[in-house]
Amino acid sequence: MRQNFGMGGTAEVPLGGRVTAGVVRVGDTVRRPAGPWTDAVDALLRHLEQVGFRGAPRPLGRDERNRQVLEYVPGETGDPAGTYSPSELRPIGAFLADFHRAVADFVPPADASWNRVIPPDRDELLCHHDVAPWNLVRSPRGWVLIDWDTAAPGSRLWELAYAAQTLAGLRPDRPVDRAAERLALVVDGYGLADADRPALARMLGPRARAMYDLLCHGAARGEQPWLRLWREDGEHWRTTADYLDHHVDHWIRALTR
Repeated sequence: MRQNFGMGGTAEVPLGGRVTAGVVRVGDTVRRPAGPWTDAVDALLRHLEQVGFRGAPRPLGRDERNRQVLEYVPGETGDPAGTYSPSELRPIGAFLADFHRAVADFVPPADASWNRVIPPDRDELLCHHDVAPWNLVRSPRGWVLIDWDTAAPGSRLWELAYAAQTLAGLRPDRPVDRAAERLALVVDGYGLADADRPALARMLGPRARAMYDLLCHGAARGEQPWLRLWREDGEHWRTTADYLDHHVDHWIRALTR
């Protein structure tokens, strides 16, 4: 669906994205540079709207500059360190489960092209692939995920491993026992089956290391934004992956108690 959205004299307000340059707000809309994946992302967002999932912005077509036009969702994103209160972590896990249920019967267009920057463990359903505090808006209508540019096939566990790590704030500067409690809140909220929990615990480290590898290899090729993010966050992802691997037994105990 392509519609013509003129500027109408409304000023463009830059939005602070860490990965995609040129994202702006125009009135009640967001304009994003289109890529080969944008039509597929719009189809995904239309599906989510049609099945009643309110945790994603509505797609509104293209503007006169062929930019993707999305509903602007008011609210605030979270602290990148993952400092949500314990009372918020369980509902956030339930929100992710709601998304996975909503997307389970999505049939991508035959010519769909996806911007998959990190290969997942397997393809099971369409995933957001960056469920993290910087993309989760606390809005008047509830939790809303933004920045769908890297949506692509993946698996529930691959997505949950990354989301739980970032949202619960599993990082080397947090005591392991406290981190394990926060991890369990997210996973309990998601409702993950008992049989899958040890596998999730073992996937936390590899998923964080996949992020490190993306930045490392992109930086070696001189590609942006990976070079910049490597300089800013490369060490964080390396030490976080080591921390997650080192404490697998703690995560398993917390998730199977």
